[in-house]
Amino acid sequence: MPTDTTAAAASTGQQAAGTSGRKKGRKGRLLVLVLVLALIGGVAYGAYWSVSTVRASFPQTKGSITLEGLSGPVDVRRDGYGIPQIYASSDEDLFMAQGYVQAQDRFYEMDVRRHMTSGRLSEMFGAGQVDNDAFLRTLGWDRIAKQEYEEKLSPATKKYLQAYAKGVNAYLEGKQGKDISLEYAALSFENDYKPGAWTPVDSVAWLKAMAWDLRGNMQDEIDRALLTSRLGPKQIADLYPSYPYSRNKPIVQEGGYDEGSGTFEAEGGSGDGEGEGDGTGLGEGAGSELGGGTEGGTGAGAEGDAAGFESQLTGLQRVLEDLPTAVGVNGDGIGSNSWVVSGQHTVSGKPLLANDPHLSASLPSVWYQMGLHCRDVSDKCRYDVTGYTFAGMPGVIIGHNQDIAWGLTNSGVDVTDLYLEKITGDGYQYGDKVVPFETREETIKVAGGASRKIVVRETNNGPLLSDRSDELVKTGKKATVDSAAPDRGDGYAVALRWTALDPGRTMDAVFAINRAKDWDDFREASELFEVPSQNLVYADTEGHIGYTLPGRIPTRAEKHDGSVPAPGWDPDYEWTGWVDQDELPYEFDPERGYIVTANQAVVDEDYPYTLTTDWGYGARSQRINDLIQSKIKDGGKISTDDMRQMQLDNSSSIAKLLVPELLKIDVDDEHVREAQKLLEGWDYTQDADSAAAAYFNSVWRNILKLSFGHKLPKEVRVKGQCLWVEPANTTGPADEAGKVRECGQRSASQAQPDGGDRWFEVVRRLMADEDSEWWTTPKRGTRPAAENRDQLFKRALIDARWELTAKLGKDIDTWSWGRLHRLFLDNQTLGSDGPGFVKYVLNRGPWKLGGGEATVNATGWNAAGGYGVVWVPSMRMVVNLGDLDKSRWINLTGASGHAYNAHYVDQTDKWAEGELLEWAYSEKAVEDSTTDHLVLKP
Repeated sequence: MPTDTTAAAASTGQQAAGTSGRKKGRKGRLLVLVLVLALIGGVAYGAYWSVSTVRASFPQTKGSITLEGLSGPVDVRRDGYGIPQIYASSDEDLFMAQGYVQAQDRFYEMDVRRHMTSGRLSEMFGAGQVDNDAFLRTLGWDRIAKQEYEEKLSPATKKYLQAYAKGVNAYLEGKQGKDISLEYAALSFENDYKPGAWTPVDSVAWLKAMAWDLRGNMQDEIDRALLTSRLGPKQIADLYPSYPYSRNKPIVQEGGYDEGSGTFEAEGGSGDGEGEGDGTGLGEGAGSELGGGTEGGTGAGAEGDAAGFESQLTGLQRVLEDLPTAVGVNGDGIGSNSWVVSGQHTVSGKPLLANDPHLSASLPSVWYQMGLHCRDVSDKCRYDVTGYTFAGMPGVIIGHNQDIAWGLTNSGVDVTDLYLEKITGDGYQYGDKVVPFETREETIKVAGGASRKIVVRETNNGPLLSDRSDELVKTGKKATVDSAAPDRGDGYAVALRWTALDPGRTMDAVFAINRAKDWDDFREASELFEVPSQNLVYADTEGHIGYTLPGRIPTRAEKHDGSVPAPGWDPDYEWTGWVDQDELPYEFDPERGYIVTANQAVVDEDYPYTLTTDWGYGARSQRINDLIQSKIKDGGKISTDDMRQMQLDNSSSIAKLLVPELLKIDVDDEHVREAQKLLEGWDYTQDADSAAAAYFNSVWRNILKLSFGHKLPKEVRVKGQCLWVEPANTTGPADEAGKVRECGQRSASQAQPDGGDRWFEVVRRLMADEDSEWWTTPKRGTRPAAENRDQLFKRALIDARWELTAKLGKDIDTWSWGRLHRLFLDNQTLGSDGPGFVKYVLNRGPWKLGGGEATVNATGWNAAGGYGVVWVPSMRMVVNLGDLDKSRWINLTGASGHAYNAHYVDQTDKWAEGELLEWAYSEKAVEDSTTDHLVLKP
């Protein structure tokens, strides 16, 4: 029977902190042990947990609920997958209902996120999170979010954020933890933590977490500096080749920068951009005042000095690895696909737009599907939009409204720089003066323990990240710099300059895009999308397509390209300003009739600003370009299902390059030859059931290990991987005598060589140099040494055969790529660190997947760490601008964050199979698809 429940809306003022009586805290391990004891402690108690507690938090989706604060009734219609479509008569009611419904399904996830963004995870999970909290407090995401809310955002946006918070708090009113989530029921065993009220700032702060995981090339900046401990500038340049413009086209191919007007023009620009470029900024003399202590550098040359700076960066890397992931692993392989095809090339005669962001796999998915509909679009109620949202934030991030559709991919633009700072007493050197730090004290509350206090110090370049690591404090005494650098004294610190640490207006952009009606509206709205910088693709029902690059993008002095850490004491290295919006690249209705963005270079080499030195290398983007061209040649037309099939393309470009050469290798061992024959006639498609894909990817992994992995410094190799290595700055094989044992220090998901498309390009450029020093490897055990390319390839064929024999069995008929390449979905809190039973309750998987590294179906894996899936297409969508009800979508998991709810992972099987769900938009289509109808009453 329908129920009528009254819930009073709670205050949207300052968030109340949870309290705790926990005696100890180590990432929740104690609380889950108590939960296990409860689960096995007796029939009655176990029954209580298995039935009552599990179901207690499931949302009411039928009948009616009364909410104080609504001005009129709101309809919440859910389809068979629990995806809600909300109908209201005012903007405030619409966003209040969004907050209420998202909290119904995902509040625990929302609560963990806001504790992460505010550096308050220790309040929930104890002392094990103090270091993470200290680092996040140093960045100050919530402090900047508060500034944005108070000083930058429009009155309308503030009103929407307040309404959203009111809806979340209406859901929380009167509920105990067990009524909200199973995880809270577990937490209640060890402490009396209770969720505080939601605030508008909690929503804004999530944008900072998203920006952090999509921040650009900071990891490459760290890695290039760390590589100097064993490699010289020429060798490092080999590992960071220039973008292959002549082979892989940039996003913007028509139009260019007009020097006369100082603006970017959509027509008559600089053309396609041929040529290979001149390297990565790490050639001879790279690093300017921060020399590498190797040939061609300008450093002081002392090994201890270089080691000091490298140790600083290693300490920073360890802190970064320990941070909770918000939306993605930040590395070479992560990316996204989005492309749009105009009506001249489609079956319907109207555009099609596809998007599939590649992010870390999470449970629940980072995305939440939802429709936000005004019953009558007017000045009072301005939205009729549907798509992918973030639980905890109002509005739609990716999707479509009644007039336009849009998609996002990470631009990779460099918006972060690390600065080495000369510290002296209570200040830092800038020019010839000592400037006092800006400081603030932060108190970290700890569940079950004493609060911790930290002091955050900031320079003109940003907060000192090195203050958050004891190792950095101890080892920051020395760094390799030139003779013009200041006296070392107390040592150097590391500061971060990042655009997201300045208040911005991205939250305004979300709502402006949601209600945009045409290209001009969209471009104007995108100018507000300051952080993170994203590639935005566009299509509308009138038949237009477009692309724009928004973002707050810094300009730098000529000597500083952002590729390596810079000297903070030198004013010539600070940011000089911002690229004006009129100067940023865009395209509108290009003659070719389609636009592809997949993290490749945005523009050609003639563009006057350095957007980054670290684009993706275009393997995915060029494959999508080729697939589109193959469909439209001779007047062919593309359908919605063709777009879906392109998203699932598993073709490996590195296999196309290597397999012909691998088949030429003369192999004596009959078992290795048996495996090698799998590659004969293989079409380079990495399907889950492919034995050839399994063997090739193992060969590729071993080529990388032998050529590069054994020659890289310990700071970037897999943690625990120990090797006897030669003295620094040599790469060829040597006798055992004189070698030292070094063990890797990096997590398996972040180590190098990761096998992404940068490594595709590295190997491609070395192929012609068959005697390159990179193709050498010493004999190990019974495995032969290699002195050239083909000998190393033979060694890789042998090693791969025996690796897969150990992993998959001797019988190659039983091999398959999916047996190696598996996806596990883990709850990111208790499901990550708890005992086996709790993981069983919260986690799901595995799924055997096809796809792979730098393929369109980018189920990424890190070749240094293994074959397991590290990141995935976190959702897939295809929007049909000819008939919006014929659009299709899918999520990685499901709408619900409640374990054992029917919608916890009910989309995952279809996602794994490459299927898309119907995406109802019109009122009739939504009504026809409705299975549950809830009315929220004032």
